[in-house]
Amino acid sequence: MKARSDWEQMANSLSLRTQAFVDGQYVCAASEQTFHSINPATGKVLADIASCTDVDVDRAVKAARVAFEKGVWSRMSASERGRRLIKFADLIEANSEELALLETLDAGKPISDSLSVDIPLSASAIRWYGQAIDKIYDEIAPTNRNAIAMIRREPVGVVSAVVPWNFPLLMAAWKIGPVLAAGNSMILKPAEQSPLTALRIAELAAEADIPPGVFNVLPGFGETAGQALGRHPDVDAVTFTGSTEVGKLFLKYAAESNMKRVSLECGGKSPNIVFSDAPDLQQAATTAAWGIFYNQGEVCNAGSRLLVQREIKEEFVNKVLDVARSIKVGDTLDPSTQMGPIVDERQMSRVLGFIEQGKSEGAKLRMGGVKKGDVGYFVEPTVFDEVDNSMAIAQEEIFGPVLSVIEFGSADEAVKIANDTPYGLAAALWSSDINRVHQVADALRAGVVWVNCFDKGEMSTPFGGVKQSGFGRDKSLHALDKYTDLKTTWIHVDR
Repeated sequence: MKARSDWEQMANSLSLRTQAFVDGQYVCAASEQTFHSINPATGKVLADIASCTDVDVDRAVKAARVAFEKGVWSRMSASERGRRLIKFADLIEANSEELALLETLDAGKPISDSLSVDIPLSASAIRWYGQAIDKIYDEIAPTNRNAIAMIRREPVGVVSAVVPWNFPLLMAAWKIGPVLAAGNSMILKPAEQSPLTALRIAELAAEADIPPGVFNVLPGFGETAGQALGRHPDVDAVTFTGSTEVGKLFLKYAAESNMKRVSLECGGKSPNIVFSDAPDLQQAATTAAWGIFYNQGEVCNAGSRLLVQREIKEEFVNKVLDVARSIKVGDTLDPSTQMGPIVDERQMSRVLGFIEQGKSEGAKLRMGGVKKGDVGYFVEPTVFDEVDNSMAIAQEEIFGPVLSVIEFGSADEAVKIANDTPYGLAAALWSSDINRVHQVADALRAGVVWVNCFDKGEMSTPFGGVKQSGFGRDKSLHALDKYTDLKTTWIHVDR
């Protein structure tokens, strides 16, 4: 990997894409208004980005609709769409250093994570759907001999994808792959905190021969561009990853407009349950620490609630603290840095506010709890002990490096605590007892349950939640269900 000085030199020579991408070309916002893209490691402005509103949304939706109705993509053979998506993925990989640097500067990720995790997984997601789409068969239903019933999977039409700032390109890729593979036209709205990689890959999509109008990128604010997409009468579906609060708004927008299809991957407060018979306490402790401090805790399924069985709690928490103290927080362009800044000043203040609330409610602060340094938006890895599950730090999604340790006695008590939250995105448990593993995993209300590991998966496995964590699944072939409709053609046959 390049040294820090090499990344700094590369950063100084970057040419940033700052305009919206509509109908195959970069364009200014109709209002010509812009907003600042800020480097959270320094607090300095990176670029002024086109601030799109309803006028720009309408222009992009019209371009997407024209492309869809013309069939330049929607009626293209699945194998040809797949070939172009694979080319798109290859181009992302070919430009991985540039994209990784953009992700680091814009979102505050350590460069080592951007380069080794975010960009390769983004390319892999798009490639996976490109490889899969021509291997999905339509159906013939079993009927009486005087009829043939064909069931075909058709693209839903114009799909808007609104994605978050914690994994800007990867969350976009989870949408881009199945949306485009299915034959839809697409409008991607990146978070206003992190638009740079989405704007850069727009021209890579064009280079991969994805036709104009099929893939559009609109930067802007949620209350303007996001709301306009949610309310637009000619958007057929919205897929959103972000907060539960905003997810509920998209349901409202759909109800008040054209009843467009909405799929949501929203907040989480994932329990990480460690029983006394965990097969390897040190591995569990290391994983528990990284389960919350990876990506600065800005992970929807972060293991923010650590449930530890009473008889091992003190020993185990000390192991977690040892790991947390070893995490290097600092310069995001230094390849040895393991944890970067919070995405912006507003989110940093929110995280620090929850830390103060945790202290005021009686939780015991074991480490961290303060802003780190005078430059940028860094928060030290923070661990609270003696947390009651009713406290705000145990109930609300903080989206920062804050771990709440909760003691439990029996398996039934662990399950009760784990399920006592509005969310149901993910959960984990550590035990050597196969009966307990099955019983607890079955009882947990979560879309994903990990056993003796955390945050594992592949593109072949679906990801999403229950309760107020949303509905619908990203990844796997199941994601296509969100972006396609089933059409039955019943043919009467004279016998």
